[in-house]
Amino acid sequence: MFNFLVNSEGALSAAGYAVCIAAGVLFFIAALFFAGKFSKKKKMGTKQLVFCAAAIALAFVTSYIQILPMPWGGSVTLCSMLFIVLVANWYGVRTGVLVGLAYGILQFIQQPFVLTFFQVCCDYILAFAALGLAGFFVKSRHGLVKGYILAVIVRGAFHTLGGYLYWMDYMPESFPQSLKFLYPVIYNYSYLIVEAAITVIIISIPAVSRGLQRVKQLAV
Repeated sequence: MFNFLVNSEGALSAAGYAVCIAAGVLFFIAALFFAGKFSKKKKMGTKQLVFCAAAIALAFVTSYIQILPMPWGGSVTLCSMLFIVLVANWYGVRTGVLVGLAYGILQFIQQPFVLTFFQVCCDYILAFAALGLAGFFVKSRHGLVKGYILAVIVRGAFHTLGGYLYWMDYMPESFPQSLKFLYPVIYNYSYLIVEAAITVIIISIPAVSRGLQRVKQLAV
């Protein structure tokens, strides 16, 4: 059904790029609509546009700063997930998920690889949309840290599901066969947990925490 979106090498076709860009724009617009409901003015405005766009841009740029790239996808980046989580912390789950969806499509355009439609959903769409679940802890004490941890866990779950369904053939021969069933879990959470630890330490620094709280006050 979606064969026209990819070429024979598993990369996006021209139609695929067009569809992905259109979908990303639609998700971004929808995110701005919901963001307005959480702002003081109760409507979408330039401020929400700027903050959501800036968060996506910063996430995209920092995703290129790879501290530890992994051989079959994924890497420890310079806190790239944090910027999508911040949107969820500012504007709630619905906006966070939609911005995560838009960002996931951007990641797909950046490094597309298609086996099946559901594989794309696991590795890109649902995995990055899951970062928006951090919005569940908006009103909680230490909500940013709690939300970030939840987002990482759920993102990892989608990557792991994709690993079990599509990527088991890429398991190194040196990996212990007795632990084969744990390979997708170990592979995906290895880099996610390292990045999460780095990010949580950074955002827990008092000066950084106060700065992020000030940004939140400006955003909403």
